[in-house]
Amino acid sequence: MDEAAELPPAPPEAREVFGDRLPEAVRYAEVLADAGVRRGLIGPREVPRLWERHLLNCAVLAEAVPDGVSVCDVGSGAGLPGIPLALVRPDLQITLLEPLLRRTTFLQEVVELLGLDHVTVVRGRAEEMLGKVQPVHVVTARAVAPLDRLAGWGVPLLRPYGEMLALKGDTAEEELKGARAALSKLGVVRTSILQVGQGIVDPPSTLVRVEVGESPGGVRFAAKRAKAAGRSRRRR
Repeated sequence: MDEAAELPPAPPEAREVFGDRLPEAVRYAEVLADAGVRRGLIGPREVPRLWERHLLNCAVLAEAVPDGVSVCDVGSGAGLPGIPLALVRPDLQITLLEPLLRRTTFLQEVVELLGLDHVTVVRGRAEEMLGKVQPVHVVTARAVAPLDRLAGWGVPLLRPYGEMLALKGDTAEEELKGARAALSKLGVVRTSILQVGQGIVDPPSTLVRVEVGESPGGVRFAAKRAKAAGRSRRRR
């Protein structure tokens, strides 16, 4: 049976969230349900719940992202949450960061198909990107790794006073509690748990917000950052 045939129509909430970009959101859902399944980026069982569990669940992240900032979606995979966020927020400059070639190939195809001129696909591991990508205001991530490990990858990519927004489920509070020591060493000065998507997704999406001070990544990354900045100046 064709997995794409199982994709339900866009729910009414999708019109509310995506607005005039709903046709592109529908196209993205169709690609995920077809090529995404065939190429192993989405499990076949996820197709019937693509809208609620994936597209809308990720798009409501937009509620927490400031206007006109740069965003890096770490471990973007099939483009979640980066592509739904890009559809909702054309004011953002978004980098989809993903280490696997087959996934970056898929992401590039989707970005071109949907005409997302404000989105760039970069292949690489987050921990290798310091000095290779410009520091960003916001790092996003979803279901990539436990919070302490995820912060070790994402926080060093931030600009001073930037923030990481991690989509987490019921484990958010527990993960945050267990990661506090690691977060402190990474230069994190404030943490909070947010609920976004009230009235749109049930249950609302849970975000862990991690805010840094003037030294993203803490002492450990200060020397690496200075070295990378020196290399960048020499190239200019």
